Amino acid sequence: MSQVTCHKSEERIWVIYFLILVFCLSGFNSFAEDVKEPNVAGAFYPSDPVILAAQVDGFLAKADPQPFEGKIFALISPHAGYEFSGAVSGFGYKLIKDQPYKTIVILAPSHQYAFRGVSVYTGTAFRTPLGDIPVDSEISKKLLGRDPEISFEPRAFLKEHALEVQLPFLQRALKDFKIVAIVLGDCGFSTCQHLANLLRENISSREDVLVVASTDMYHGHDYSEAINFDSLTLSAIKDMDPEKLYNGLKAGNFQLCGGYGVVTALLLANDLGYKKINVLKYTDSAQVTGNKTKGNWTVGYSSVAIGQEKKEVGMLNKDQRKKLLGIARKSIESYLKHGKKPDLNESDSLLSKEMGSFVTLHEAGQLRGCIGNMVGTQPLYLTVRDMAIEAATGDPRFSPVKLSELKNIEMEISVLSPLEKVDSAEKIELGKHGVIVRRGFNSGVFLPQVATETGWTKDEFLSHLCSQKAGLSPNAWKDKSTEIFIFTAEVFSEKDY
Repeated sequence: MSQVTCHKSEERIWVIYFLILVFCLSGFNSFAEDVKEPNVAGAFYPSDPVILAAQVDGFLAKADPQPFEGKIFALISPHAGYEFSGAVSGFGYKLIKDQPYKTIVILAPSHQYAFRGVSVYTGTAFRTPLGDIPVDSEISKKLLGRDPEISFEPRAFLKEHALEVQLPFLQRALKDFKIVAIVLGDCGFSTCQHLANLLRENISSREDVLVVASTDMYHGHDYSEAINFDSLTLSAIKDMDPEKLYNGLKAGNFQLCGGYGVVTALLLANDLGYKKINVLKYTDSAQVTGNKTKGNWTVGYSSVAIGQEKKEVGMLNKDQRKKLLGIARKSIESYLKHGKKPDLNESDSLLSKEMGSFVTLHEAGQLRGCIGNMVGTQPLYLTVRDMAIEAATGDPRFSPVKLSELKNIEMEISVLSPLEKVDSAEKIELGKHGVIVRRGFNSGVFLPQVATETGWTKDEFLSHLCSQKAGLSPNAWKDKSTEIFIFTAEVFSEKDY
């Protein structure tokens, strides 16, 4: 019996040894951190969350990028230590701050591990001192199994900083987002194209995806050479010609340590129709440190935004919208100074049509007044004049606006379509339709943007409308005796222009 027991013990030991051997021989390919711990916290950026948040917030506050009129689809952002490139990064992240992006695709180079192809992270999250960022597993998994050069290679992430340094900026600029973490090794142009194709398949129908290509520029010992190289490289990027950029990188005519990620971002942007590109900020380490001595190590940094021109949707063009906003502001100013409505004349035929309109005032992001006329009884430009004055002085929820306040108040105008009576709440599209409920002498209205701003469900939207605005029971909208009207609104504000 004892002999048998001994044999079984030895057998178990050999099984354990065998499993350890298999694990060791398999290397890191079978191993990955479920939550990726930071690699360079305390080195490239502070490890203390309070200090880190304050530093990033400082970069965002000081950045003064040229406004980007339109949707931003991609950023090109540097990845050096924050003391060198953080201020430049702030320019791009300032423009996308508080935008409703839900998935961020990060394309970063591999500095520490040489490999061929692309590695897509399959763990659950990335950790920084500011907290954990979940991985968009749905998209990440769909990128795998379609191309032998696009896989999960854990060693690409073990020591890499280029992807990681983007994360605290994203955490301070955005809320409630996931990431697709991609590290690119040595790639042929066809691999970049395949990756762009796979990404396009998964994001083309979405408006809430941002691409971040992480890259520094010139690396060398000559400040003058850095300026010349980076000027040529930025010019090539602005051409939005990914193949030209790729070939120039291979030939040594341009320098981008994250060049394959930038090429992929340009391929994807072109495929999806994002053709507008703005260089927001450029500098290099010599300018940051003040040491431009020849022989001093110098690295270039740039922040670039890629997107599309702002689409003018609806009946009013840009000039007509700006004219109405100007009328609203000047009318309030004139009334507060002189106590009477200004005399106005307008030759534009569209602005002279009888149309309903609301004027909404905001101060420091908070509602300061909102009054409107649902059915146009006079020319639109006069309706805007009158409703602007009423919003400033006649909204019973607020004290009248003072002349000294006016400079801090933002004008928003909603031009309304004719009312359409509907027989069912099912025909209401939240975010598109404004709604009026009416029963007898009681009525209330919500503009379309109320649903977007509150995040309410349709039931919540209608219940609040009935109870808060119409003085009815919350469920009155379900009663057949309650009339429901829908309309659309063309909404624009001074911040748009």
